[in-house]
Amino acid sequence: MNTRILLVEDDERLAELTAEYLSKNDLQVSVEPRGDVAETRILAEQPDLVILDVMLPGKDGFEVCRAIRPQYRGVILMLTARDEDFDQILGLEMGADDYIAKPVQPRVLLARIKALLRRLPSPGETPAGEADTMVFGQFRISQATRTASLASQSIDLTTAEFDLLWLLASHAGNVLSRDDLLQELRGIGFDGLDRSIDARISRLRKKLNDDPENPTRIKTVRGKGYLFSKHDWN
Repeated sequence: MNTRILLVEDDERLAELTAEYLSKNDLQVSVEPRGDVAETRILAEQPDLVILDVMLPGKDGFEVCRAIRPQYRGVILMLTARDEDFDQILGLEMGADDYIAKPVQPRVLLARIKALLRRLPSPGETPAGEADTMVFGQFRISQATRTASLASQSIDLTTAEFDLLWLLASHAGNVLSRDDLLQELRGIGFDGLDRSIDARISRLRKKLNDDPENPTRIKTVRGKGYLFSKHDWN
């Protein structure tokens, strides 16, 4: 069991059942009930993935997510209240890679975890070379090393932000709908309410120095979706 997961959940019984189920599926799970303690543990232990509940003693999940994101390179999966769009969007804005609504079936949680872990590079993975790199003016993005830079300055991206940016750049000059993006990134269709793509686009624009009022690098095509520009990167 090489994949290490920290489950941050203060419901003792729920945490026990979840950890038991995930452990039976070859995942190494530790449990932490307090948000403030979890923050210290995540930065010290650097688990591969953190399952982070919102409502926690000590510090809530949003505070923990915001505090650890600059120094934690793993995946953050937040557990939010069902149908609470505010919780979901806020979690993404704090740097979470994905969210899932409670209550959640264990098999659904496991499937989401596996999908998120597949995005991570394997230990000792060798970069594949320039074929996995795209350059647009002063912007450069590499799938092999999962890095991006603008004007030679590294851009700090979460796993989910990198995946979205790579997908958009791979289709530069073409419009991708929210349904296209969600199908590719999360394996679900757009239900007309999901704002996760919009939240990530907003974060990416800030990191790419794109004018939020009149974006030119990641453009909004009204009624259709988003377009990554081939130009405007100088």
